[in-house]
Amino acid sequence: MAGLQKSFIREILKVTESPDVISFAGGLPNPRFFPVEEIKEACSRVLKEHGREALQYRTTEGFLPLREQIADRYALHGVHVSPDQILITTGSQQGIDLVGKIFLNEGDRVVLERPSYLGAIQALGLYQPKFRVVTLEDEGCDVEELRSQALTGLKLMYSVPNFQNPSGISYSVSRREEAAEVLAQTNAVFLEDDPYGELRFRGVRAASMRKFLKDQAILLGSFSKVVSPGLRLGWIAAGAAVMEKLIIAKQASDLHSSSLEQRVVHRYLLDNDLDTHLSRIRIAYGRQRDAMVHMLDTYCPTGVTCTRPEGGMFLWVTLPPGISSMNLFNLAVKENVAFVPGHPFYVDGGGDSTLRLNFSNTDEARIEEGIKRLGRAMCRLLEQGTPVTRPSAK
Repeated sequence: MAGLQKSFIREILKVTESPDVISFAGGLPNPRFFPVEEIKEACSRVLKEHGREALQYRTTEGFLPLREQIADRYALHGVHVSPDQILITTGSQQGIDLVGKIFLNEGDRVVLERPSYLGAIQALGLYQPKFRVVTLEDEGCDVEELRSQALTGLKLMYSVPNFQNPSGISYSVSRREEAAEVLAQTNAVFLEDDPYGELRFRGVRAASMRKFLKDQAILLGSFSKVVSPGLRLGWIAAGAAVMEKLIIAKQASDLHSSSLEQRVVHRYLLDNDLDTHLSRIRIAYGRQRDAMVHMLDTYCPTGVTCTRPEGGMFLWVTLPPGISSMNLFNLAVKENVAFVPGHPFYVDGGGDSTLRLNFSNTDEARIEEGIKRLGRAMCRLLEQGTPVTRPSAK
């Protein structure tokens, strides 16, 4: 525990509690699309029809009809897992922790993307592995770097192939195949975290890594981004041998995830069309992403670049060399705008000139005002040591 740090993002969120602050910091879905009335109706029906069962202890694996719904959803996307291969978890974050618990001993080699999801760094770091990194390029991880890491006794690789947190980058089909070819020659577990895959607003969905790696891949999923993060429901899909150990680990952790909330989500999915709900979210997020990219192009100094994801919730911004995003953060807070500096997403140092922006939780008007403020802070920072070239459009 002595070597672990508080979540940098959780600490930043304290800064954003003022209503005057426009925050692009949290990885938050837009609450405008939370199905409040539908969940209220689902709660009412569950308590009326199955109240005593819903309020009782249940099995660790989770509510079978909900696991069947998850398996059916996977099948629509060409991923074939049985309900018995699915374990309901308290958010997909618990899934990362459980995988670390059953696989990792102190000193085991774990590969992360560079940059990588901060929550995974925290959860896996608890088991004291030796982190190794592979550079995240425009189409996915650097395969030659992965090949090099695979020669060193790799135990596990953690990845977010769809609209990665923090970068927004997705693996191309060819990069998935190449990475799978390397991993298939090892005994390493591939932990595929996919909280954002359903949030694609343009382009074509790519196959899960399970297509190439079979049971060597463990899948994580979540209802947080598609229904509500407050419900704290996710799942793990894994082969039978791994699932047995995951169940034991979860029994030792919390016995089972909320049986009431599992039944509520099951009822919600029965009574409502999830694809109609997702369609509204995708349309809105696509507009918000486009607005943020356009405002960055308009209000930020020349030399500032960003990723252009086809889905998800995040943009990754790169500042000119030598410009610190932590220094920018200190100036931006004075302008009442917040983001997450890039450094915490790197386990090997680096990322000083990068930052993450969340576009999903802010409407277009506030995105424009927030990026205006951020652009002013960028210009002020650059003027302190570097001549500023401003774009012609302001």
